[in-house]
Amino acid sequence: MKTTTPGPRAVRISGELAVALAGALICAGTIAFGLLTVAGGGELGAPLAPFLSRWDPQLHPLALLGAAALAGTVVLAGPLRTAASPLRFAAALLALALVLRLALAVARGGGVDAWWAVYELPKPESGNEYLPALPAVDLGLRFFLDSFAEVGTSLPVHAIGHPPGLLVTMHLLGIDSAPALAVLTIGLGAVSVPIAYLLARELLDEATARTAALLYLFAPCAVLYGATSADALFATLAVAAAALLLVRRRAASHVIGPAALALAAFFSYANLAVGAWAVLVAASRESSRSAAVLAASCGTGLIVLYGLLHLATGFDPLGAVQATEAVYREGIASRRPYAFWLFGSPVAFLVVLGLPIAWYALRALARGESVAIALFAVLAISALLGFTKAETERIYLFLVPLACIAAAPALPERFLTPTLAALAVQAFTAELLLATVW
Repeated sequence: MKTTTPGPRAVRISGELAVALAGALICAGTIAFGLLTVAGGGELGAPLAPFLSRWDPQLHPLALLGAAALAGTVVLAGPLRTAASPLRFAAALLALALVLRLALAVARGGGVDAWWAVYELPKPESGNEYLPALPAVDLGLRFFLDSFAEVGTSLPVHAIGHPPGLLVTMHLLGIDSAPALAVLTIGLGAVSVPIAYLLARELLDEATARTAALLYLFAPCAVLYGATSADALFATLAVAAAALLLVRRRAASHVIGPAALALAAFFSYANLAVGAWAVLVAASRESSRSAAVLAASCGTGLIVLYGLLHLATGFDPLGAVQATEAVYREGIASRRPYAFWLFGSPVAFLVVLGLPIAWYALRALARGESVAIALFAVLAISALLGFTKAETERIYLFLVPLACIAAAPALPERFLTPTLAALAVQAFTAELLLATVW
């Protein structure tokens, strides 16, 4: 009697499941430890560790608007994915991203004011945001940049926690009110969705790229924080830089891409991780030589931008980083134990990213997909170095489209609609049950 042995496909599926299940167990264990520790009076630096949320169920009639927007978009997603031209698909992504983010932002009540509440004085968190820092620019942009490293520790925590790119932009555009700042961050934040589609087309076939874009459209943290945090704008700059770094035209990837990365890093230090991600993808998909050239181009772009900025204004990038580190060291992060957040930070990101997206990204990692390997390498490095302790649901928004691109190849087409529905349910449930300052 002839015997058969499992083929490569069976072994691969087994490996995928093992990695995904191991990731799920680590996430569950970290969450259980965090919740039990906090419930027992332990101090982890977050009220619902590893999540920067608090339990606060709210049910408001406006929740029906969020539910209708999510349900309607799930219904539209299938026909849109297969019928629209690339240009129309990208335009639809932008429109739907705005609809979902704005609708979910008001689901707990508060009306349209919820769109800019985080920036509006005298709301509690607004004192830590960017508008109170604007007087520092009143003496002139050049003086502000020249003295940023020295005066930074006196600025609100988010202003010194990031490079001065957003403050410079607000000054140049004359933005001095919470609604105007919300228009900037929400509008540009939604643009990240069609840009993520363009990036996905560089790395995947058309059908899978559209799947990745739809996953990003529904990713809970992108929907929930996309209308309440300036990090949504930073994510747009990051994904645009990633797309330019990996574009197939060498002149763009080695000149325009590094320039875009340097600009993105002028708004958020975290965006530098996109450069590392792109280099790792290039190393896997092309060659170590291509990766080295791209890394050198990224480094050159940063040196040129900050060198010119220093010559023109006196801006001290190293001093700015030191000021940020001093504020971070003396702030709440000092009460967040490294050992817990080594796991807690990436776990919080993966969960709020969307459980189905995290599951399929882990399966893609087991397959050896280059985008997934690069993503988890960046997450591991960030966690090990302690760049962030908590708040990754918001700070890591720029990694969400990369995670969706990583997950898309592992998602069977027949499961797309159920997956989008599951993401919609997770986003809606989180919005109604949990509260954050954003």
